[in-house]
Amino acid sequence: MTDLDELDHKLLGALALDPKATTVALATTLGLSRNTVQARLNRLENHGAFLSFERRINPAALGYPLTSFVHIHVQQKKLGDITEALARIPEVVEAHGLSGTADILATVVARGAEDLFRVNGAILDIDGIERADTSLSMAELIPHRMLPLLERRI
Repeated sequence: MTDLDELDHKLLGALALDPKATTVALATTLGLSRNTVQARLNRLENHGAFLSFERRINPAALGYPLTSFVHIHVQQKKLGDITEALARIPEVVEAHGLSGTADILATVVARGAEDLFRVNGAILDIDGIERADTSLSMAELIPHRMLPLLERRI
């Protein structure tokens, strides 16, 4: 969705600052009617402007404090099957197709080093995966954010 207007940006900015804000609170903050805010929120949701709630759940709270990034090198003609197999590994919480030296970048969570070793083994067992290079996240320096992009437009 690229046809966001000024009001959409203000609404998204208010949500970025207070993700738990009610429709009434957003309406008050923005000086709009509740119906206008609700209609805008519905339109934004229907056009895919919001990501899933799952992105807000901290894996450490579920017992997975270790995050790693796995650069996966694959046989290209098996990419679809490989993607399906990766999706069946619960600890693979995100994967992106890449250009460059690796083909897939997967975000993997684990309970610890031994658990990560097990998960890496499961990844390497997938038919068509040639190699996987794993890097541990030492600290999240910049958390996922959208407000700076919204502020650029506001």
